[in-house]
Amino acid sequence: VVFWIMLGSLSVANAAPANLDLQMGDIVFHDSQSAQSVAVGLATNSRYTHTGIIVMRRGKPYVLEAVGPVKVTRLEHFIADGKDRHLVVKRLKDAQAVLTPGNRKRMRRIGARLMGRSYDGKFAWDDTDIYCSELVFKVYLEGAGIILGTVQRIGDLELDRPEVKTLIAERRRGKLDVSEPIITPVSILNDPRLLTVYDGIVPRR
Repeated sequence: VVFWIMLGSLSVANAAPANLDLQMGDIVFHDSQSAQSVAVGLATNSRYTHTGIIVMRRGKPYVLEAVGPVKVTRLEHFIADGKDRHLVVKRLKDAQAVLTPGNRKRMRRIGARLMGRSYDGKFAWDDTDIYCSELVFKVYLEGAGIILGTVQRIGDLELDRPEVKTLIAERRRGKLDVSEPIITPVSILNDPRLLTVYDGIVPRR
């Protein structure tokens, strides 16, 4: 919860790598090195399989993410967890106008409520457990009234690939409601209301 107190600031993080200029609310993406990443990438037809939200702590950037439990991770650790240290940073084009003090307060409240929730390997739409893009989507929706990306049906994804079928068998025991809503990292990534702040390799410090 203490990390979310720092969401009241929109100041640039002076402790970020020199080529990164980050603000609270920026959305970060990478190609995760997790065991499920290949299947997620194939199902969503994207190299980007994980996402989180930048939060600030004493002027330094951290990432609120759903991986294991919902938690706050040091930015450097988030970068290192992605393949080849490749990072994409997106920002609302009208962030200064949209992320008002009231919206930031609500975003803090949503983030605090979801903190510690287990990772949702079944990618269900309820809040019992949370997956990465669902966390980003719900913090923005419930906190700022912003719908990022396009909510799809699970059946809209590429489910016929062998790796995807294996993941479904493991996580859902083959029982899948193809009409269930899902929000994917790439859907948020491609939202036209977001501008690209950074897209590239982050050098080691």
